[in-house]
Amino acid sequence: MAPHTPPSASRSSQGLDRPRDSTPVITETHIHVDANELAGLGRDVLVLTAEERRWGRRRVKTGAGRELVLALPTGSVLTPGHILYISTHWYVVVEAADEPVLAVTPRSRDEALRVAFEVGNRHFTLAIDGDRLLVPDDTAMEQLLTRLDVPWKRDHAIFVPVGAGHRHD
Repeated sequence: MAPHTPPSASRSSQGLDRPRDSTPVITETHIHVDANELAGLGRDVLVLTAEERRWGRRRVKTGAGRELVLALPTGSVLTPGHILYISTHWYVVVEAADEPVLAVTPRSRDEALRVAFEVGNRHFTLAIDGDRLLVPDDTAMEQLLTRLDVPWKRDHAIFVPVGAGHRHD
């Protein structure tokens, strides 16, 4: 299918290229469109974990089974809620997957700051979810939280990190 090009944007400004097999190639992380331009189009989703949203070069399948090729610039991170692709009859929006996390419930502001510092010092990411701090469900994080003697539990949640940390593994 030919891609839907909003009146105010060209294909190149949307980061859309087409390989010979007609699988859409995504070269930008966000297409800027007015919500009215999506009216009448079918909504499809690309559900990814926080880690998967950082993998910018690969083939992916949408919720409806459509294949897309991600060819994003190095360092790109997909953001939940952003429109990734628009076709003639449908569009794809990025959604965050529910994933395993360790949920920390700090007893004070100082404890929250200490946890955030220690997590960041180990180059892990952290998300804020109301009164809770979320970190990846990882053995190193479990050991850290136990050593810090902070209340935590295993949970599943949408994980949208505050920063763009990296790991040393």
